[in-house]
Amino acid sequence: MPLPQEPVTPGTFATLPDPVQAGSVNELVERLRLLKAWAGDPSYEMIKDRINVAWIGAGRPASELARRSTVANCFQPGRRRFNTDLVLAVVEALHPDVGYVTQWRQALRVIAGETEAVALVRVQDSLPADPNTFCGRIGELDRLREAVRSGAARGGDAVVISAIEGMAGVGKTQLAVHAGHLLVREDVVDRVLFVNLRGFHPDETQPPADPAAVLDGFLRLLGVPGQQIPHEVDRRTAAYRERLTGTRTLVLLDNAATADQVRPLLPATPGCVALITSRRSLADLGPAARFTVDVFTRDEALQFLADAVPDVPVGSDPDAAARIAQRCGHLPLALSLTAGHIRGTPGWTLTDHADRLDERHHDRRLDSGIEVALSLSYQSLPGDLQRLLRLSGLHPGQDLDSYAAAALAGIDLAAARAGLRQLCRDHLLQPAGEDRYTFHDLVRAYATSRAHDQDAPSRRRTALTRLFDYYLATTAAAMDTIYPVDDHRRPDVPPASTPAPDLTGRDAAVAWLNAERPNLVAVTGHTATQGWPTHTIKLAQTLYRYLNTGYRTDELIVHGHAHHAARDSGNLLEQAWALTNLGTAHLGLGQAGWGGDYFRQALDLFRRAGDAAGQARALSSIGIAEERSANYDAAIENKAKALAVYEELGDPVAQGRSLRSLGLSYRLAGRIPEALDFYGRSLALARRIGDRISEATTLNYLGEIEMQSQRYEPARAHLEQAVTLHRELRNLTSEASSLDNLGLLHTRLGDPGKAIDCHLQALDILRQTGDQYYDMWVLNGLGEASLAAGRPADAVTHHTAARVLATDTGARDQQARAHVGLGHSHAALSRRTRAVEHYEQALALYTDLGLPEADEVRTRLSGLEDR
Repeated sequence: MPLPQEPVTPGTFATLPDPVQAGSVNELVERLRLLKAWAGDPSYEMIKDRINVAWIGAGRPASELARRSTVANCFQPGRRRFNTDLVLAVVEALHPDVGYVTQWRQALRVIAGETEAVALVRVQDSLPADPNTFCGRIGELDRLREAVRSGAARGGDAVVISAIEGMAGVGKTQLAVHAGHLLVREDVVDRVLFVNLRGFHPDETQPPADPAAVLDGFLRLLGVPGQQIPHEVDRRTAAYRERLTGTRTLVLLDNAATADQVRPLLPATPGCVALITSRRSLADLGPAARFTVDVFTRDEALQFLADAVPDVPVGSDPDAAARIAQRCGHLPLALSLTAGHIRGTPGWTLTDHADRLDERHHDRRLDSGIEVALSLSYQSLPGDLQRLLRLSGLHPGQDLDSYAAAALAGIDLAAARAGLRQLCRDHLLQPAGEDRYTFHDLVRAYATSRAHDQDAPSRRRTALTRLFDYYLATTAAAMDTIYPVDDHRRPDVPPASTPAPDLTGRDAAVAWLNAERPNLVAVTGHTATQGWPTHTIKLAQTLYRYLNTGYRTDELIVHGHAHHAARDSGNLLEQAWALTNLGTAHLGLGQAGWGGDYFRQALDLFRRAGDAAGQARALSSIGIAEERSANYDAAIENKAKALAVYEELGDPVAQGRSLRSLGLSYRLAGRIPEALDFYGRSLALARRIGDRISEATTLNYLGEIEMQSQRYEPARAHLEQAVTLHRELRNLTSEASSLDNLGLLHTRLGDPGKAIDCHLQALDILRQTGDQYYDMWVLNGLGEASLAAGRPADAVTHHTAARVLATDTGARDQQARAHVGLGHSHAALSRRTRAVEHYEQALALYTDLGLPEADEVRTRLSGLEDR
């Protein structure tokens, strides 16, 4: 029996705390605490009981109910992020007003978008380069290989080597990377996944990487389409481990912060190996082979120096190398830096260098070997390289290339490229790919410290402004190449004043965006919070189409930062556009309700700002959100209002697309004559103004509706034209949609082989774009073609996958279609009971939606029940 809810009596606060004004997680926590006081300060136990009453009523299982401790934790300051569902449940328990709860939902989304630096992480499917100067560690390597071999002999769980642990600079990463290369060469593993978990980054804006973001990246590398990646961490972990099943994959998790960060990333799969490095003990990670790495022994340090500087004369002191090793504390990083310094000072002997280190130690100017090595390495650099190192340390991302370095330092590309290579040779930078470099945490901290000491704030700001100008201009150039038809929708951005790559070819433009995406997301966060709001807003608007192809987490972060920047600057229009883009991101995630909330907020701001075009965009977007929720009358109403505004504005491109969008809503509502009329008007307008994208899309829609009307020859002609035109324009998602419709047509024409080929081509394209919405359509089409080909078991598989996606995204029409397909397939397999169950579910959905397909399902169901 559910517990009764006790009445809430407001406390001493006359006004409800406003969550929208919160600028950080801590500020939101403080408002939650004020709300609790306003509500009469009920106990955590009472709040927990109220939440569980609501959750039990909503059908949540007992295992997912709230606990007192988790409720109490919501009120504790110092958090990095929230459990959004639980916080909203707390708010509703304290003040169950729908509008107020909605305010909290929006505030949580904004704050989440501003604090998602944890989601910025670069994953790789290859190891970093094997260190050329690797030496020693024979005992550790032997033990690592023995642990792997014994694990393989035992079978069972994956070998987890967790305790490659030790102090900063001791060479944990080099040991793990070298061991990884050995495992690959010895054919112990045949695939690699690598990530720097950023457990101890010196910049507080670069917190330890979120396991969910790492899993997203790993799953993409393992071939999972973006739209099929689950949102929950545990489901991502399950999908990741399933993908690793039957493989021999090395997962190298570098620089881990805690066992909790690592645990979801462990393969736990026979044949796989996990290598983990950390400065902390990971003893509570569970069964694992653990290794603590110490500094070099004296002999190892001497061998390292002998290998690193073989041609430098010893001088008068035969023990000079030993003195150098001792002053470096036998620490590998310090020895590497010192070796770089030695190579850069010709004419000095090892005795000279040892004497210099003794002098530094005697003067007590520096305490540790690493500090001595960093200082000497830095001071031995020419002034231009010192400056390049300092300014590179200011970069807000994880790595940089020569173009970014040239922008920061204000130098030409050749000088930047040569400088980065020299800094890498001196071990002040580490290679991170072709013409890409990153810092060891300690070196970055040193470089940043030197920049703050030696470069005036105005000069640091000028350098960063050049960098942000470069990223914005180059992003705009890439987008102009990939999406030229939308150039009028992007902000005006002047060309870069510093060197920039040639991105006039589409492949080069896409490759640049893919490589720089983590940096671009980091730049939006830095500029939003550190005084470059215009860069944030323009970069977000410029990236819109690219991120909308499947980078949903990045999309939410970037547009969340843009909203933050626009709100702080008081710009209503930019706030409205950011909210519109956030709404579109949620539509891509299948969250039509949340998307609609954002669009309605944007519409209000556009009206307050007097921006008619923005109002039309918001109204059209609200219509799409309603359409995704199968509320077709509301969709038509909002889209018609948008069309009226576009007609008043005299925007023919927007009019044509609005006409087509209205036609789609009419078609989905079963109003075919009206849909044909809108499609015809849209096609005529597109051809008159030369809008080839709109022409291709309308041809696809016309072919679809003609196919439904059994006008197969015109349908074939229009669909084939649409595929050709979309392919010429490189509109991948739209090409997939046209191929899907062409597959449906071939099924109707009795050629399921061609149909399956079309659907598979469409699925292959969707794997590239990550569009979550269309995947379920194609899977349903593939199921129908498979059944027509006499393969009902395959049809069950495809329709089941479509049903899961449709259920997750709230697409009830595709959910119903999947149930119909499952009903047909089970009937073909002589599973009458299961067929009836699916037909009944389809009938209920179609009836609730008011769609004519209900009559066909009812007839089919009646035929089965009469048997």
